Amino acid sequence: MSDKSHFFAHLARLKLINRWPLMHNVRTENVQEHSLQVAMVAHALALIKNKFFGGTLNAERIATIAMFHDVSEVLTGDLPTPVKYYNPDIKHEYKKIEKIAENILIDMAPDAFKEDYASLIDANFHTEEEAFIVKAADVLCAYLKTLEELSAGNQEFKLAKKRLDKILKEYHSDEVDYFLTRYVPSFSLSLDEITQEEI
Repeated sequence: MSDKSHFFAHLARLKLINRWPLMHNVRTENVQEHSLQVAMVAHALALIKNKFFGGTLNAERIATIAMFHDVSEVLTGDLPTPVKYYNPDIKHEYKKIEKIAENILIDMAPDAFKEDYASLIDANFHTEEEAFIVKAADVLCAYLKTLEELSAGNQEFKLAKKRLDKILKEYHSDEVDYFLTRYVPSFSLSLDEITQEEI
């Protein structure tokens, strides 16, 4: 058994893949930093569900799944949403491409850890609840990006915000609504506003 593997070197290249490639960005966001934010938000959503809404989720596992949710893009790149969802055929074919890329990465993982990484990367190993929390966190982070861009005066993200706002409301999720109402407003504030002491 060889312990050589290009798996981790590939993952390190996630920082080279920019998101929102068809849109003007005030600040460019890459897939690696996005994945960390999704992991943090997914972890929070799982905790919210467990603490306040009777959930029994493993928040640490969900955070780790979220860290790996876009790893296929190291091979496929980030296909812009208007292209990815242009019609059902393109969406279906792209899902197949994503699955192939995921399998290539899993095969690339060190032999001793293949099953461990498969359980994080391959959606077949995720429960319905785990998959929902990670997807909701992914959408929430895209929504936060639109707030960041709009706060900087970039109207390019106006329609994206409207579309994502609608998706989040349609989830009818207690944990998502909790995060939206209590934590999201801070993202539109300046540094001074979020660091000043309450009077």
